[in-house]
Amino acid sequence: MKMKRMLTFLMAMLGVILGCSRHGYENMGVKEFAQLVACSDVVVLDVRTAEEFAEDHLSCAINIDVKGEDFLTLARDVLPREGCIAVYCRSGRRSALACSMLAREGYQVVNLTGGILAWKEEGQPVTK
Repeated sequence: MKMKRMLTFLMAMLGVILGCSRHGYENMGVKEFAQLVACSDVVVLDVRTAEEFAEDHLSCAINIDVKGEDFLTLARDVLPREGCIAVYCRSGRRSALACSMLAREGYQVVNLTGGILAWKEEGQPVTK
């Protein structure tokens, strides 16, 4: 089981590395994103407002509002430079913006295409 998780993580990271050339980050569908966030060394970042985050979020997510004027300052303080940051928002637009900003700062980031709406539509778990 541990080997399978490691292989999944390595494949996802290879996808991140190969897919980063155009935007500086990779877009992933729900299934790939779910496999990636299942890895213990991936940081999950919800970039919606605190109110949206309180409604529901991925259980392991931290919240930094991308529209907040201190987004990059907070991100630099909280997010590790090494490893992967898996980013999502409501529909994928704000997370794409956050991924662009973070990629320019040197972070390795992945965007959830369709956001938490797609996540829930696929029956993936959320918490409050």
